[in-house]
Amino acid sequence: MESRSSEMAVFVKVVETTSFTAAGKALRLTPSAVGKLVTRIEERLGVLLFQRSTRQMSLTPEGKQFYESCVRILDDIEEAEYDITQKTVAPHGLLRINVTLPFGTHQILPLVPEFQARYPDITLDISLVDALSDLQKDQIDVAIRMGPLADASFHARKLGESRRAVVASPAYLDQYGVPKTPDELAQHKCFNFNFKRSMDEWPFRIKKKIIRLPVSGGVLTNNGETMRELTLSGMGLSRMAMFHVGPDVRSGKLIEVLKEYNPGDIEEIHAIYSSQRYMPTRVRVFIDFLVEKLQDVLRSNAFG
Repeated sequence: MESRSSEMAVFVKVVETTSFTAAGKALRLTPSAVGKLVTRIEERLGVLLFQRSTRQMSLTPEGKQFYESCVRILDDIEEAEYDITQKTVAPHGLLRINVTLPFGTHQILPLVPEFQARYPDITLDISLVDALSDLQKDQIDVAIRMGPLADASFHARKLGESRRAVVASPAYLDQYGVPKTPDELAQHKCFNFNFKRSMDEWPFRIKKKIIRLPVSGGVLTNNGETMRELTLSGMGLSRMAMFHVGPDVRSGKLIEVLKEYNPGDIEEIHAIYSSQRYMPTRVRVFIDFLVEKLQDVLRSNAFG
């Protein structure tokens, strides 16, 4: 049974990383050893699990069915062990976290000392990046996502929500004027991201309709924190979440504009994790910790 379960674990890793090389690296095996193991499984089952080409490989229908069965079986094995050990073994191990730079900087990093004091045996590996990452390929345990969730293959737990607003510094507005209508943004410098998001245009409510307007301003950036700094320096307007710039608005460093045209621009904030039934203890306690610490904060401050 141990041999079969080990083979299943290797096969699952190949599917999740989409290559023998990546799976071998994760499991400390050579690509050749991984390939031979998959071939051995195929010969024993008498079916082809992957369609292979020089550029890519994809699961066959039989491979997909076998993958789903393997995940279920491996989950059952881990869950059986988990049921026995959860009361005696403290949460431990490496926890890989992926979060946007603004949310990570302003909401997650301030909580790290308390989390580490509470769970000293968990090692945090935190990546701050605004562009979306592939959870399976990058072996991410928990990711914080803003806005609509496009991938139904992962579980999600809501942490809160935040209003988005168009803001600029007083210095910028003094120099270039305050836009009175969304159409006037065409004459202003508006910052945006240099990576594809679920919605690149800015939404406004105009005559009871939601209109999404493309914007431009001579500067693109790959993260919201840089965008905030550019906005604070008086270089242009940006559309950002209030969990990020709410303190700047309340202090007068930034001013919200076109508020009457805001269409109720709300983004939900979720912690997402693998859809497998078994959840490692380190993942569960981290998500529980975020819910405990962030839900009230986001509810009270994110609509500033």
